[in-house]
Order: sequence, then C-alpha cells, then structure tokens
Amino acid sequence: MAQKKFGDAIHAALTHAMETDPSVYVMGIGVDDHRAVFGSTKGLVDRFGPERVFDTPIAEGAMTGIAIGSALAGMKPVHIHIRTDFLYLAMDQLCNMAAKWRSMFGGVMNVPIVVRAVIGKSWGQGAQHSQALQSLFMHVPGLKVAMPTTAADAQDLLIAGIQDPNPVLLFEHRLLFDLQSEVDESFPVLPFKRTVVRRKGSDLTIVANSYMVVEALKAAEFLSAHGIEAEIVDPVTLVPLDDAPILASVKKTGRLMIVDTGWTTCGVSAEIAAVAAEKAFSSLKAPVRRLGMQPVACPVSKPLEKLFYADGDAIARAAFAMVGKPFPAAEPPVAVHAFKGPF
Repeated sequence: MAQKKFGDAIHAALTHAMETDPSVYVMGIGVDDHRAVFGSTKGLVDRFGPERVFDTPIAEGAMTGIAIGSALAGMKPVHIHIRTDFLYLAMDQLCNMAAKWRSMFGGVMNVPIVVRAVIGKSWGQGAQHSQALQSLFMHVPGLKVAMPTTAADAQDLLIAGIQDPNPVLLFEHRLLFDLQSEVDESFPVLPFKRTVVRRKGSDLTIVANSYMVVEALKAAEFLSAHGIEAEIVDPVTLVPLDDAPILASVKKTGRLMIVDTGWTTCGVSAEIAAVAAEKAFSSLKAPVRRLGMQPVACPVSKPLEKLFYADGDAIARAAFAMVGKPFPAAEPPVAVHAFKGPF
C-alpha cells in the first residue's frame, strides 16, 4: 500500500494496464501535451509511443466511433475527455452504438471501451465547461457509470473498467486530482459494483458522490461538534448501483440527504431517493432532502458559483433542519480546494 494523489493513481493504473496488455491504448485531446490531463497521462507517449498514446482532433463523435470500432476489433481504448461537456457530441456513438452492440449480438460482440470524462467547477469555466452529466448516461442500459472519489477508487475502477467487456464511463472531478489516499500497488482487479461507507453515524444518512464526499465529510465534522452524527455513504458505481449500504444506513438513521455534483432533476439524487422510497420508506422519519446544482446554466462568477454549487455549509444547514435543530452561531465548514487551473 502507498499514498498517492488521485491523478497519480490513474497514471499508475494506465501504465500497468498498458504494460500488461498490448491491446490497451490511450487517446484524447491533450493526452500527450505538457499538462497531460492533470498529469494522469504524463510521459505515456514517451514510454509506449504515439501509436498507443495520441492526441485527437476536436471531433468527439468521429473519435468515439474510431474507439468503438477498434474495441469491436479486439482493442481496449481508453478515451479521455478533459471536459465532460464534450460528451454531448458523442451521445449517438455511446448511447446508440456502444451501449447496444453487446445486446444486439447476443454477447458475441463486445465493446470494451473506457471513457474518462472530467467534471465540475474549477475557476469559473461557466455554462459549457463545468457540467456533470453522469445522470444522462445512467439512463441508458448497456453503459456502466462510476464516479471515483479517492485515489484507490480511481485506480481500481480504471483497472476494472479496462477488463470489462462493456463500455464504462468514469466521471472524474477536477477538484480531486491533487487529493491523496492509500492505494494497493498490486493492482487487484476488484468487482466493479461498489458503495462505500466513508463515515459512520447514527442521526442522518448523507449519500454523496465524487467531490461532494469531501464537502460532506467536512460538514460531518462540523455537525459532530454540535451533537449530530452523520453517516456518509458514497455510491462509487452508479450503474450498477449497490444499494444495500444505502438502505442499511437509512434504516439505521431514519433520515436521508443526497448530495450530487449534478442537477437534481432526473439525476442521481432522484434515483437514490426513489430507491429509498421503494425499499426503506417505513424507516424514514423525515422527508428525503436533495442537494445539487441549481436549475440554471453553470455560472462564471465566484459569488454565483457559491450559490450554484452545494457545499459543506449548505449540507450542514440542511442537516440541522432535517433533525429539527437551529443552525449554531459558528463558522460553517470549509472544504479544501486544491485545484489551481487553468483547465
């Protein structure tokens, strides 16, 4: 085991996969430049050559089609998008081709493609460069969708995704790339389906994903100092969703808050709220509460970003309301934003 940054764990996983399997290759805008997608592809082109690590044109539909075609021919592409917003341009290829091919051909034809897409705010990138689109792809059968939170998640999910015969989408929040956690350097191939309890608690269940886990943990520290113990549950894989830890937590605490990196309408929070309503309704002591991006386009200015995105302060205030206590006259929780830009 070793301590690694989120981005370094992705780099290590890519290196290991490419060393052990010559069918694995990496493509995407900026994978071979000096920033190398927050360092996650740094030096790979020197090590494995431009035939296996190469920059792509700004033509996401065409490039995704190339990746899918090569996967059908036996290759294992890792297609990287430095901004998830560009996946709109590949929707037909991913949702109408890659997702359906295995089913249409009775499992004989597989599309083992991994799509890495970077999500979230950073330094005011606005409406077309800050989105989190995981819920759009959750809706499509045939696609696997995950949101790594820790360096271990990032490494393990990438290794598992490359081995999977299905198309896998990994949504990586840019604010996580410099955060460190412990990883297993033996690169085990773990089951893809997982939900992790990040913190134990008894008064309130907070289901959070990706960077929202960082904010939720900060909020939980603040809550604990004021007599409220929150349990933090992280559905690392959204499809398939391991709902057992979520339901067990809700049945224990009786209160559920869901905090997503995306919009709430028809989103991750809506799906998890529905699961709780269907399978743990009798355990709920209060209505489910959902937090996410406000229902407008992503803003640019810092004051508007503060209002637009959920954070530790918003989570803590919602938690106090859910347990029926007034918010204390104290400094709200502040999470550490390690990202410095510019991408």
